[in-house]
Amino acid sequence: MGAPLLTLRRIHVSGTPAEMGRAHGEELRSTIRAFVDQRLAALRQYMAERGDDRVDEFLRVGASCFDVARRWDPEGTAEHVGIAEGAGVDASELYAVANMTDVRDVLLLPPSNQDEGCTSFMLPARLSASGTVVAGQTWDLNPDDLDFVVAVHRRPSEGPETWSVTCAGCLSLVGMNEWGVSVGTTNIKVRSTRIGVGYMSLLHRALQERSRQASCDVLLAAPRAAAHTYWIADAEGALEIEATALDAVVRQLDNSPGNLAGGGPLVRANHCLAPSIAALQGEPTTASSRARQQRAQELLERGPHDLESLRRLLADRSDGVDSINRYPEDEQGTTTNSCVLAWPAERRLWACRGPADRGEWVELPFAGR
Repeated sequence: MGAPLLTLRRIHVSGTPAEMGRAHGEELRSTIRAFVDQRLAALRQYMAERGDDRVDEFLRVGASCFDVARRWDPEGTAEHVGIAEGAGVDASELYAVANMTDVRDVLLLPPSNQDEGCTSFMLPARLSASGTVVAGQTWDLNPDDLDFVVAVHRRPSEGPETWSVTCAGCLSLVGMNEWGVSVGTTNIKVRSTRIGVGYMSLLHRALQERSRQASCDVLLAAPRAAAHTYWIADAEGALEIEATALDAVVRQLDNSPGNLAGGGPLVRANHCLAPSIAALQGEPTTASSRARQQRAQELLERGPHDLESLRRLLADRSDGVDSINRYPEDEQGTTTNSCVLAWPAERRLWACRGPADRGEWVELPFAGR
C-alpha cells in the first residue's frame, strides 16, 4: 500500500476585509505562527550559506513594502492586518515572509542557485475537451512550505466570491473569482527591484476584477517590488504578463475560433522569454526550467485535454529531477507544494496539496454553481 494522499485543508471566511482576515487568522493561528517561524528559519539558513546575516534588514525591507501595499490597496491590506491580528503575529513581519521571494530579491540579488520553480500554462479552446480556455500550474517552492498549503474561500460583504490556494496567513496566490477570472504566477529572477508591492498583494487585488484585461491593467499600473510572471484567464481568453519592478511585456493567448491549426498553448517555467527582460535576468536559465518549459509545451500540444489528462501532465516525471512534477527527495531545494487547474467559462477550479500524483484532488465550488 502506498502512502495516503495529501489532503488540502479548506477554510471559509466572510464579511468585511478585516473580518475575513481575523477569521482566517484565528482559525489557523498555530499554523500561521509556525509558518512565520519556518520562513524565517529558511531565510536565516539561506543567508548564512552566503555569509550574510541581514535578517533584520530583510524585515525592514518587508515593512517598507508593506507600507507601499497599504497605500496601494487599503482593503487587501486590511485583510492582511486582520489575519495577523487573528493569529497574534506582527503584520509587517507576516507580510515580509509571505512575499519572501520579492522582499529577498529587493535585498539580495543575485539570488540563490536553487531552482525555485512553478510551471504554468494557458490552453486555447481548440486544445481543450470542454471547448473553452483552461489554465493551471504547479506551485513549487520550499519543501517545508508543503505543511502550510491551504485553500481559502472568501465571501466578502462587497466584491466577488473567491477561492485561492495559498499558504496559511497569506493573501491570494493561485485562484479564481465568481466571474471566472483566474490568476497565478511563476517566479523569475531579474535585476530590477524596488521597495514596492509584493506579488501576493498583486494577485489578491487582481482577483477583484471582472475581466482578464481589467486584472492586467491593475498589475501593469501597480508599483511592483520585483519580477514575476502572472497569468490571467477568463471565459473569453487568457494572457500572461512577464514583469519586472519597472517594465512588463504582455503575451495574449490566441483563442480565435478560426485558428484551428495554430494558436498553441502559452507555457511558462522560470526563465525570461521577452528579450528586453531576459537581458536583465539575474542568473543563467537552469536545466530544470528549460526542460519543464519544453515538456509542458510538447504534452499540451497533444490535446484535446480534460481534467484527467492535465492531472497526468502535472504529474509528469519524464525528466527526472528536472521534471514538471517535483519531489522533496529530488533534493533540488524546491518541491511541488500545490497544483491548480481552472476552467474560467465554467467556473470550475480543481486543486491538490503537494505533487499532482501525491495529493487528493478536490473541486473548490462557488455558490450557486
